[in-house]
Amino acid sequence: MKKSSTPVRDPARKTPPADAADRAPAPAPPPWQVATDPAPLLPDERPFRVLGTPAEAAADPALLLRLYADLVRGRRFNTQATALTRQGRLAVYPSSAGQEACEVAAAAVLADRDWLFPSYRDSLAAVARGVDPVEALTLLRGDRHTGYDPYRYRVAPLSTPLATQLPHAVGLAHAARIKGDDVVALALVGDGGTSEGDFHEAMNFAAVWRAPVVFLVQNNGFAISVPLAKQSAAPTLAHKAVGYGMPGRLVDGNDVAAVHTVLDEALRRARTGGGPTLVEAVTYRVDAHTNADDATRYRDDEEVEAWRAYDPVRLLEAALRGRGLLDDGEVARVAADAEDMAARLRERMNTDPVLDPMDLFAQVYAERTDQLEEQARLLRAELDAEAGAAGTSGREDAR
Repeated sequence: MKKSSTPVRDPARKTPPADAADRAPAPAPPPWQVATDPAPLLPDERPFRVLGTPAEAAADPALLLRLYADLVRGRRFNTQATALTRQGRLAVYPSSAGQEACEVAAAAVLADRDWLFPSYRDSLAAVARGVDPVEALTLLRGDRHTGYDPYRYRVAPLSTPLATQLPHAVGLAHAARIKGDDVVALALVGDGGTSEGDFHEAMNFAAVWRAPVVFLVQNNGFAISVPLAKQSAAPTLAHKAVGYGMPGRLVDGNDVAAVHTVLDEALRRARTGGGPTLVEAVTYRVDAHTNADDATRYRDDEEVEAWRAYDPVRLLEAALRGRGLLDDGEVARVAADAEDMAARLRERMNTDPVLDPMDLFAQVYAERTDQLEEQARLLRAELDAEAGAAGTSGREDAR
């Protein structure tokens, strides 16, 4: 077959118009510069520490002793709550053992007027903030609603869905600033929560509005069984702050003095109009995700023991002893106080609560909607029918 001598035209090649040489060059884009210098927002290369560094000498002894007592009580609270699950008194308990430094520092750094927004693993932070231990565990007991009055303690409801409390914290902080209230919100979240859409939305709104809110990410290494490396390729989670235009801080999450220092600086910045800060505390969850989890399926004992050796309670106790601020007598006194707390918690949790199913409709709206009224009538009728079949009288409608 004879080949054609006509060249084949490349359809991707465009023929320039005849007058292309006579056209004026395309205009240059306007000058562009970054809206925010990223350098001041970047976290340190290594987590900030106080204990065992020159900064320790400047730490307030009274504050360190108070934090030590809080850590010891916090550890005892975790072990007692875990035991309560084995006794059937709690349906589930996500322990924060190993993370107590983050929990107690978060509570200690807040002013009375500020708000704490915990996640499901932060029962200890709520208790350290002043919430009654039994009330703090009520949600995990499966009894009713939150278990405590958020307005009384300035502690938002413990949040089981991941990161949903973060936009709420931003909204409260933004509203407080609009009203002229001197209030800062501190929102807690785990490393797994930083992969949720609510995290992105909260960070973005907080930065744009310059809301007085601080985000504390407790990076304990795992989102249930998923290690951090499989859910984020960021250099650190603190680096995520830069993309939103807020500072990112990296801190040793087992050094309670360091966590308190970094959070205190972030809260002061937020309170004075500086806007939000993202703090990543590098720590470790030494217990399983919950009592229903088998952590041996995704991590080995050597890893856990290495972190047990870097225990937040031991770190602070060694530092205080080294400075002559703590002796055996004070250690025994603090331990006895923690044991008394645990004994009272056991005693109160061993009493079965008296529950009224009609409480489902209480404290939902200031005034019941028509749908709630209808549902309440249906439930009331079912309860009365069951009571009649059992030969007992129905309960009054608790409104």
